[in-house]
Amino acid sequence: MPPVFEYFVVCGIGPEIRTLDGIRGYHGTSTMYLSSLVDQHPPSNQSLYPPPPPQLSTCALPAGVQFYSSGFDLNDPLWFPRSYPIVLTEGDGSKIFVSCIAFRDPVDEDIAEAYGIPADLFADKCICVVSRSPSFRILREALEEIFLLCFSTTGSCKPLWETIASLVSNVPLPTPGKDRVFFSIENSLLAIEVPPKDGLPHADISFQPLVQSLDVDNLIKLFTAVLLERRILLRSDKYSLLTLVSEAICHLIYPFRWQHVYIPLLFFSGVDYIDAPTPYMMGLHSGVDTFGLVMDGVVVVNLEHNLITTTEDIPPIPEPEYSSLRSEIMKLLHPNVFGIDHMKSSSFADQYLGVGSRMWGEDHDLHLRIIFLKFFASILSGYRNFIENTATNVFNSQAFLKKRSRSTNQPPDTMISQFLESQGFLDYLDRGLGSEENGNNLLDKLQDAIGRGHDPLSIFPSLSLEPEIITISDPVVEKPGSDERYCYNRFPPNFRTEEQEEKRKQILTAATGALEYSGKPNMSSTSVLPGIDSKSESLSPRERAAERERMVLDIKVKLQRLWLRLLELETTDDPLSSFEYGTILALIESDAEGIGGSGFVECIREHIYSGWSCQLTEEQFIAVKELLKTAISLAVARNDMDTIRDALEVSAEMHKMDVNNVSDYVQRHLRSLSIWEELRFWEGYFDYLLDRFSGKSTNYATLVTTQLIIVGIHMAGLGLPDSDAWYVIETIAGKNNIGYKHIINLRGFLSHIRQTCIGYWGIYAGKPQSVSSYGLPSPKPQDSANHTEESSEASGVGRSWVQSMFSRDRAVSFTRSASKVSGSIHDESAVGQKKVQTNIRMIRGHTGAVTALHSVTKREVWDLVGDREDAGFFISGSTDCSVKIWDPSLRGSELRATLKGHSGTVRSISSDRGKVVSGSDDQFVLVWDKQTTQLLEELKGHDAQVSIVRMLSGERVLTAAHDGSVKMWDVRTDTCVATVGRCSSAVLCMEYDDSTGILAAGGKDSVAHIWDIRAGRQMHKLLGHSKWIRSIRMVGDTILTGSDDWTARVWSVSQGTCDAVLACHNGPVNCVEYSIADRGIITGSSDGLVRFWENDDGAIRCIKNLTIHNASVLSINAGEHWLGIAAADNSMSLYNRPQERLGGLSTTGSKMAGWQLYRTPQKAVATVRCAASDLERKRICTGGRNGMLRLWDATINI
Repeated sequence: MPPVFEYFVVCGIGPEIRTLDGIRGYHGTSTMYLSSLVDQHPPSNQSLYPPPPPQLSTCALPAGVQFYSSGFDLNDPLWFPRSYPIVLTEGDGSKIFVSCIAFRDPVDEDIAEAYGIPADLFADKCICVVSRSPSFRILREALEEIFLLCFSTTGSCKPLWETIASLVSNVPLPTPGKDRVFFSIENSLLAIEVPPKDGLPHADISFQPLVQSLDVDNLIKLFTAVLLERRILLRSDKYSLLTLVSEAICHLIYPFRWQHVYIPLLFFSGVDYIDAPTPYMMGLHSGVDTFGLVMDGVVVVNLEHNLITTTEDIPPIPEPEYSSLRSEIMKLLHPNVFGIDHMKSSSFADQYLGVGSRMWGEDHDLHLRIIFLKFFASILSGYRNFIENTATNVFNSQAFLKKRSRSTNQPPDTMISQFLESQGFLDYLDRGLGSEENGNNLLDKLQDAIGRGHDPLSIFPSLSLEPEIITISDPVVEKPGSDERYCYNRFPPNFRTEEQEEKRKQILTAATGALEYSGKPNMSSTSVLPGIDSKSESLSPRERAAERERMVLDIKVKLQRLWLRLLELETTDDPLSSFEYGTILALIESDAEGIGGSGFVECIREHIYSGWSCQLTEEQFIAVKELLKTAISLAVARNDMDTIRDALEVSAEMHKMDVNNVSDYVQRHLRSLSIWEELRFWEGYFDYLLDRFSGKSTNYATLVTTQLIIVGIHMAGLGLPDSDAWYVIETIAGKNNIGYKHIINLRGFLSHIRQTCIGYWGIYAGKPQSVSSYGLPSPKPQDSANHTEESSEASGVGRSWVQSMFSRDRAVSFTRSASKVSGSIHDESAVGQKKVQTNIRMIRGHTGAVTALHSVTKREVWDLVGDREDAGFFISGSTDCSVKIWDPSLRGSELRATLKGHSGTVRSISSDRGKVVSGSDDQFVLVWDKQTTQLLEELKGHDAQVSIVRMLSGERVLTAAHDGSVKMWDVRTDTCVATVGRCSSAVLCMEYDDSTGILAAGGKDSVAHIWDIRAGRQMHKLLGHSKWIRSIRMVGDTILTGSDDWTARVWSVSQGTCDAVLACHNGPVNCVEYSIADRGIITGSSDGLVRFWENDDGAIRCIKNLTIHNASVLSINAGEHWLGIAAADNSMSLYNRPQERLGGLSTTGSKMAGWQLYRTPQKAVATVRCAASDLERKRICTGGRNGMLRLWDATINI
């Protein structure tokens, strides 16, 4: 039989001390430190046993380890030992159950001496028992007996670790439903029993904490959110409550299983994982701050205050199941209230008061689980008839929903529809089809029992047979003096082998050496150059210079020796624990003049030039990476740009020398350093490169371009966000006047570098606040091979995502720190994060993706009476072939009308005072009466899908289609007045000036066409773009176009010439806008970047960049004082340009730079296809692929 207890583990402060930031050494009692695995049984040198879970030490002490001046205090409950369970999840979804006791224990003397820790300090320590069986009760009881035995005043009859070894090695897991195992710890007798397999799954917990923390309505709401696989965050100040509630709710969804990320107790420094896009269930201590995290869509369950909050609606359970479920729970929890009207001697009273009148016990737990199982039996009644098990489909959801709709006489329910598409339901079907589990399916048995009128309890196995008793005897070792007792004043260490003891001594020796070089125990203290004492103050300047030169040479010689010895370590040695690594680190950290850091970088460079092949083991790589990080960080503090530059080049050279043998790209691991985000460094590095190569015979523009390519390669290697990298290159190129042709070449080359890196290393997502997360997570080919585009709901994605928290890279920092940004690029986003969050409404109505959005403006509907009530409406079109009119002023009932008539996807919408016009893939243009919603006209004339419609004055409609034609229609006569323009391919964008009769259009033929409709002639064909024209804007004599060739162009209508090429985007230019008040240009691209352009002495230059959006910019709408922007990643932003006061001094600087971020809402995880802005009311609306509208009203605060 397998053992009950797989491991006994001790976690706390080990021989290698690091803060949560990864900084080595002791830094005072106010700092939190990483927990490490200190002791274990079975010991680590026994190869027959797999190692404990790598995340155990971090999760066992979620807050980390802290030092204290005193230990246990009877007068302070906060200092009492804490006993709590945790659950860990492995990559295959299996669970590991752990019981923990955390307490304060004295710091080991050798650790205190090595790190200069004051005497008599205490530190957090945690003892754990690990099991594969969910036997929480026996795990806790056994662990508490071990703890009490250790600190008992009477002591134990044998050494504590012998008792632990006997517990782990000798106690077997009972056969389910047959055995009961008795075992003892000292004088305490314990028993364990496992229920039969053909009953409900083993749940050795009480469900009482769940029903006491949440009322009935919130319990059902949480249950529904779990069924629909939402992102769920539990909050409480009690560790045990988080785990028990998580486990209880997972048991209540039986026979279904939670298929996604599951962390009932999240370690404090992992709070950033709340931003994960995949479904999860996590528990987080209520004392951890979540400010600044994107909580859109997260269901936050506050167990202390019985409160559930979320920004997205949770569809309710349909009737009659909801009322039945609520009633049954109320009977169980409040039987006296529920049956208060019934006679005391009636059968009804016996039914209601039978279970509920007693104290909560195991029968209450069983009753609660049966209530929820009966709920599933009702809501999935007859589901087996719809299991198809074909190659393409397992379950016919549509047929099941129709059958249920007929039986309940209600329309198909949203909650059931979403549940049938969940991973949990599909997993249930997969487990049941053709497997042994199908024969033990309690849901099917319950449905059959209810159908036959039998008692639901009859489906459970009979417990009439007494279990077989198995007694585990405690082995007694005969020793002379058997009355000897073992007493401890601290939790004792386990026996260590000579190899383990030697390794521990090496780590502590390295720590001691680091302290000796630093001069003081505290690493943060002021450091001095080794070997220089106060006597040097009496030396002459020349003697001091000679003394310093001697000491510098001495340090460099030491570094060379230590470096070579570090590379010669055996493969079994750990470089991070070696004396060489500790001494090099001390030399780098201990001198304020940077001789250690620059000397270390120099010795690597010389070693490379001497023929070193740069072959490193994985452990050596980690050591080198950490040393380089430390050297650069200290150089930044000293403003030592030469050392930073040399370290950058050395890191790239190490990769270039042998790309196959270096286990990771060293340069990528330097990306967290803030210096790479500073323009001053890259300008200095560019000047250095320019000076180094200026002697070569070449023209200046080519020389500048070549050096900027080198700068770009380093930026790609560091994983610098693309927008930041391009801003640096563009700024330097602009200062050197190399011309737009070279800038275009640089743009293309930089994009090629990044695409190459992404194809090899994959996309790095380690900086969630970065604008463009192009980076390099791992150079191993299998990483990119495993990168798939699965749905975020896939369980494998969630598990691999959470596994990344515990990678082998020991340099990972578990601290959440704000990104350090500099320059004008990030100023707006930083300000935006400080704004008050604004109101967002999720509006449902469409059953297909939203493909068209139109904002009804004041100008469209104004008449002599004044503003009409429909100013501010939004009109949407969808793949469901419908057009819907929405009134944002009616909260909760925004839908005003649904217009049906199209048979294809709606692509474009427009309106005026009384009509709505739409164009569709069905080649029709339909006109409706806005007030009566009656279909007025069907305009047929295009031979392909209609892409654009515009409502004009005088009952006219202008339309364009993929057949290349632009037509004018008279709505009153239902006729096509004329084909006013024709292109050689599909028309994708169009602009018309009704005051002049000038029409401009562009599309797939890459030509901007201009017609004078009144004169009936084509004025110009504007040639210049090499790919599709996506956007066009006409203001007076100026036309702006944006194209897939990554450029925007400025044209003259009268001259038919190109006045400027704006070539600084890294993707198709989707939006072009003209700011009339500023006479400036705004462009938005699929690279997520929004750029502001201004005419400066006849030349158009970019004066401002916005990097708030991470995906393709879909809409830019500029008014006199307001600017609205929306992107495909569901992000929105609103900018304001302050009005100038009358009589005030006019600014002489850039007007376009005056746009300031007003507000930006939290971004929800969704994909947006279209957007529209109502600047008069400061509203932005987006339409997603899920058919949902997201309406943001920036004037209303939450």
